Amino acid sequence: MAVILGPKSVNKSQWVIWGLFAVVLLLAPLIFQSGLGITVLAQMGIAIIACLSYNILFGQGGMLSFGHAVYTGLGSYVAIHALNLATVDKFPLPVVLVPLIGGLAGLGFAALLGYFTTRKAGNTFAMITLGLGELVFAMSLMVPEFFGGEGGVSGNRVSGQPLFGITFGQPIRVYYLIAVYTFICTVAMFAFTRTPLGRMLNAVRDNPERVEFVGYNTHRIRYSAFMIAGFFAGISGGLAALNFEIVTAEVVGAARSGAYLLFTFLGGATFFFGPILGAILMVLAFVLFSEFTKAWLLYLGLIFLFTVMYAPGGMASLIMSNVRVARYGRLTGLLPTYLGLLVAGIVALLGASAMIEMIYHLQLAASSGPDVGFLGRDLATNNAATWLGAAGLLIVGGSIFEMFRRRFVLQWSGVQSSIERESRQSESAA
Repeated sequence: MAVILGPKSVNKSQWVIWGLFAVVLLLAPLIFQSGLGITVLAQMGIAIIACLSYNILFGQGGMLSFGHAVYTGLGSYVAIHALNLATVDKFPLPVVLVPLIGGLAGLGFAALLGYFTTRKAGNTFAMITLGLGELVFAMSLMVPEFFGGEGGVSGNRVSGQPLFGITFGQPIRVYYLIAVYTFICTVAMFAFTRTPLGRMLNAVRDNPERVEFVGYNTHRIRYSAFMIAGFFAGISGGLAALNFEIVTAEVVGAARSGAYLLFTFLGGATFFFGPILGAILMVLAFVLFSEFTKAWLLYLGLIFLFTVMYAPGGMASLIMSNVRVARYGRLTGLLPTYLGLLVAGIVALLGASAMIEMIYHLQLAASSGPDVGFLGRDLATNNAATWLGAAGLLIVGGSIFEMFRRRFVLQWSGVQSSIERESRQSESAA
């Protein structure tokens, strides 16, 4: 009976999850109604498609690419040129289909460049993608007829062909267009993971020699996945072209490719929803967090460092491991330790952040005075007590955090052992 009902229950839970995802996309601009809120939400939708497309290569195929921005960026360029042609009635194309032109461009460039790129794997593949990324970025400054030079290529989404009389001058309309594409592309990429090609891509990631032994062509599998990833990356680039109405050389730069890699890893490349979390974090970091502090890149680097050290599976792995513990009823016993880690971590973070902000102020803005704003208060960089207070918070908070961390390691080990015993007992009883 469990075997019969299992798939149905899974399907029901998936319908609920996708329904909630659609509701969130639909209602988010009603909650965040400001212009900044709509802009951030639109960029999150674009980033979700880009990071999920990158995870087809990285998480599902084990292909570490340093040049994914080539396909999002070239998709943006082709999309903005298509929009400009539609504006002057040389290419009768509704604005809502411009992102698909970007997707086809991404697919075309992925088919062209991916054929020889995917003939290699591992470090060789990564170095080839890095070289291609640098090559395309160099070309963006050498071929101004297509790339527009340093000024880029601009367009006007309002003057394109309307569909059913709908134009996209208002940001809220652009957001809902992005939301529709985000939902459809997310569903499509999730469906890809359930296809035979998606399963074989996982097998190529885990054991390419065995895949070759049973008769499959690993190059063909990687190449097919590379083209699919390029298609969705191009759609993301086309949406970005519509959203910003300008495309510059930075969209094909190494920094953009590095951002896709960094935040996909932080979100959790081993789970489908991990890149979605990473995309949201990426937009918050680049759009909001960068406005609060000049040291945001340092904080981002520290977050990445600690993630690699203590949570190599990303945020998604932390969430799912605790969900597993909660299913076995063991999460309640960990809550006091989690609370202690949270409080101690906040204290240590306050001390470290205060010291970082004061150091940055002395190095970059000392001429504006000795005081630096921090969480609504002014910190006097010329006062020894301020430095001692920040150092004290860091030392005390760090010491308490380490104490709770050691306790957590012991508790977590015990919980996992208990879960394993219970799991084996239930299997033997069945």
